Amino acid sequence: MTARTDHEERRREIAEALLRIADTQGLQSASMRVVAAEAGVSLRLVQYYFTTKQGLLLDALTRLTAQLQARMERWIAEAAGSPPTPRGIVTAILSCVLPTDPESRRITRTFAAYYTLVLSDPEVLEKHGARQPEVLEGFLAKQLRAAQQAGQIDPGKDPEVAAAGLLAMVNGLGSSVLGGQRTGEAALAILARHLDELFLTP
Repeated sequence: MTARTDHEERRREIAEALLRIADTQGLQSASMRVVAAEAGVSLRLVQYYFTTKQGLLLDALTRLTAQLQARMERWIAEAAGSPPTPRGIVTAILSCVLPTDPESRRITRTFAAYYTLVLSDPEVLEKHGARQPEVLEGFLAKQLRAAQQAGQIDPGKDPEVAAAGLLAMVNGLGSSVLGGQRTGEAALAILARHLDELFLTP
C-alpha cells in the first residue's frame, strides 16, 4: 500500500465514522473528539486529516452522495430495462431512494441528519448541501422530457414541475416509512400508482 493510498484510507475511515454517527445520533453532537472515538483514532489524527469540522462534514457528505449515486446506477442497470427507458430510469431512481432496505434506510437517515444541520445553521454546507437535490431533480426532469417527446407523457405536463413533485412525494414517503406510518412495500405501491398516472404507457 502506497503512502497516498494509506492516507486516503485513513480519511475514508474517519469520514465513515462521521457518517455512522450521523445515521445513529445525528450531527449536532458529532464533535471531532466524538468522531475520533468512533473511528478508533486519536483526536490529533482527525485534526491532521481534517483541519476543521466543516471540512470533515463536506468530505463525508461527498462520500455519502457517491454511495447514493452508486446505488442508483445499480438499480438502473438491474431494473430499468435494456436499453433503459425514461420511465424505467425514473422508476429505478425513485424506488432506490425510498428506505426499503438497510442500505437505503441508512442513506436516508444520514441525509436527514445533514438537512437538520443545514436547517439549524443555514450557513453551514449552504452551497454543497443544496447541490445534490438540484442535480437529481434536473436529471429526472430530463428523463420526463424525453418520455414526453416520445409521447409517453401528456404534452401539457411540465417536466420540471413533475420531477419536483415526484421527489417531494418520495421524500415524504421516505419519512413516513422511517416513522413507521407505512411499510416500504406500501410506499413503493404509492409511487407506482403515481407513475401510472403520469405516464400514458407502461
